[in-house]
Amino acid sequence: MQEAIRTVIVGAAGYTGAELAALLASHPNAEIVGLFGSERRSAEGEPGLDSLFPRLRGLVDLPVKAASAEAILATRPDAVFLCTPHEASASLAAPLLQAGVAVLDISAAFRLREAGDYPAHYGFEHPNPGLLTRAVYGLPEWNRAAIAERDLIACPGCYPTSAILALKPLAAAGVIRTDRPVIVDSASGVSGAGRSPAVKSLFCEVSFQPYNALKHRHQPEMRQETGCRVLFTPHLLPLDRGILSTMHAELADGADEAAVRKCLQAKYEEEPFVRLLPRGEWPSIAAVERTNFCDIGVAVDLPTRHVLLVSAIDNLLKGAVGQAVQCMNIRFGLPETSGLPLAPRERALR
Repeated sequence: MQEAIRTVIVGAAGYTGAELAALLASHPNAEIVGLFGSERRSAEGEPGLDSLFPRLRGLVDLPVKAASAEAILATRPDAVFLCTPHEASASLAAPLLQAGVAVLDISAAFRLREAGDYPAHYGFEHPNPGLLTRAVYGLPEWNRAAIAERDLIACPGCYPTSAILALKPLAAAGVIRTDRPVIVDSASGVSGAGRSPAVKSLFCEVSFQPYNALKHRHQPEMRQETGCRVLFTPHLLPLDRGILSTMHAELADGADEAAVRKCLQAKYEEEPFVRLLPRGEWPSIAAVERTNFCDIGVAVDLPTRHVLLVSAIDNLLKGAVGQAVQCMNIRFGLPETSGLPLAPRERALR
């Protein structure tokens, strides 16, 4: 019988950290051996995660300690999940990798391939640019073989996951034109903004509205992974979680709806977490909420050579920690679906 994977969560006090703790606590082959927060935690004591998130009572009662590479390594982890700010992940990863630990980074610290892109899009100089070539982009449906072999896995962003899964097969197969702009409009629940208080995410203030139009930092990630000239506008939804993305592209010469569907079906028919919906049916957040699924819907207007794609994911699961657990399963040779919900779970954000 395989020993349990010793796992550590850094950034456990945030929404993604708590969601990850819930997944790992019920994972048949994983054991949580440490929970860490930011350095400021040292001044706040060591609260139990269940006191920060009462839904975890009886499931995860470990204290959330101040993070340092030394403290993390003292738990003797096999895998460390970094649910941390980008700069923190970029610094923490190096000593963990040097110690032989598998690092699954849920920030953007290793997603972009060029170090020069970080000051432009994330506002910091990358402290370990040499690690960018060592990282694998952790989208299992496209990089499964590399994920199984690497110790640094850069888990994709939530918005990019929703767009890449729909667009990349069509771009790679030449079914859509990559020399023409591809429009991606996405709407996300407010948990995507994190747990730190902000006026726009307050209960009485949150509204359906765009933000960072055409300059969001996930736009270069979408362009990098799809090879398309993506123009991206995110929107804030007055919901706690979920992403719905609507994409518009131009069909390549000779392509039609049958070609679009054949391409997507061929790529994803054996994938456990991607579902291509029948003609006339459309994805919804309700259908994927609290699951690791991505649902994709398609329509084509042949006279204008226009293809419409719609995808839906849960931003905290397939868009973050569910995908990270999927990558952990691959990396450690486990069934890919282990510990991941295959049906919607009851409402449980807090």
